[in-house]
Amino acid sequence: MRDLAPEIHRQRLVVEGLCREPIDAASISAYLSQLSKSIDMVELTEPVTHQSPLYGWAGWIHWETSGAHFYAWDQPRLFFSVDIYACKPFVAQSAVELTREWFDATEVVYKEF
Repeated sequence: MRDLAPEIHRQRLVVEGLCREPIDAASISAYLSQLSKSIDMVELTEPVTHQSPLYGWAGWIHWETSGAHFYAWDQPRLFFSVDIYACKPFVAQSAVELTREWFDATEVVYKEF
């Protein structure tokens, strides 16, 4: 893919994992706020969460330099997916380790691009 705006920094990280317990709104909100601190992002809004009766929980936080989305499933398995997008450099491994520990993940995979 050709970079249409090379003068604008963009960094993306997707972290996915399997967990032992269902994830709830309070845990998602607290995690997104802690993620902000962990990778040094300025929160513009409090985290927002919503539960779909069909698909599970979702959460989002808006940063001065973009934001992050979080998704959690109870069915067909306990699974989560985090999508981080920032226009400010961050240490991906910090986000991965926080996510692994926060949700007591039994397995975590991630991809930075």
